[in-house]
Amino acid sequence: MKKLYFTLFLVFVIGINNLSAQQDPHYTQYMYNMNVINPAYAGSKENLSIGLLYRKQWVDIEDAPTTFTASGHSPLGKNVGVGLSLISDKIGPVEEQNAYADFSYTLNLGGEHRLAFGLKAGATFHKVDLFSQIASTLPDPTDGVFSEDISNAYMNLGTGVFYYTNKYYMAFSVPNMLKGKHLDFNGRQYGNDVSHYFLTGGYVFDINQNVKFKPFFMVKSAFDVSPSLDLSTNFLFNDKFEVGATYRLEDSFGAMVNYAISPNVKVGYAYDHIVSDLKVTTPSSHEIILLFDLNFPKKVSRSPRYF
Repeated sequence: MKKLYFTLFLVFVIGINNLSAQQDPHYTQYMYNMNVINPAYAGSKENLSIGLLYRKQWVDIEDAPTTFTASGHSPLGKNVGVGLSLISDKIGPVEEQNAYADFSYTLNLGGEHRLAFGLKAGATFHKVDLFSQIASTLPDPTDGVFSEDISNAYMNLGTGVFYYTNKYYMAFSVPNMLKGKHLDFNGRQYGNDVSHYFLTGGYVFDINQNVKFKPFFMVKSAFDVSPSLDLSTNFLFNDKFEVGATYRLEDSFGAMVNYAISPNVKVGYAYDHIVSDLKVTTPSSHEIILLFDLNFPKKVSRSPRYF
């Protein structure tokens, strides 16, 4: 029954003409997944960084959003960085695959201050199984937009800027600058994608030699809707074990942990407890991330980075 309710809700939302909703996936551990949302982050860590992330949103609701992300980035030359990200997102009968390449150029502003500019380019592959998954539940399966499954692909571009030192950063990005349409039936468009912006920042406080305090924030929104605000605070112990709390405005609060299995491999988990209107149907969302940092043996790092 929950599956039927969610599917009907999704169809209703998609069916609103010229919809301007937030289609981009949520990330609770966004501070470890930065190049997915900001191409200027590519190459900033002086090594080959690879991340794998899986998110199950709104457990207990069948066909709720499920996201898998694979990304990597590396410096290429003195001031240039490159990256690649693959994102798979599924919500009910809607499947979306994204493949993006990133390019960044970094200016040395003196000392440890750096300013990076980035470009992102790639393609989105969109599939909506309206006929195979939904039409059979309708009185007339051949009626209108439900008469066939729909697939389309379109190009997209993004940009970003990333200012950072070894202690703090500020960043702004628009990873999807071009509009795309989810459905186009008889010349009428349904469920248009809109551009989203991300404003992020963080700071690393040294409590003592073995403990660091790391607050982060992220503001995410389309340009014509109210923004979503994420606040996170983490404590890092002995550069190995990390624990923190998260809050998403009017949506959820939760906790996250991150453990360094080795200096080059980290695993993290985030739990979101739902406090929005969906709390009567689903209690939580879950997210797992696996990070690899592959160092270049001949390159001397400036100093450790904690974001």
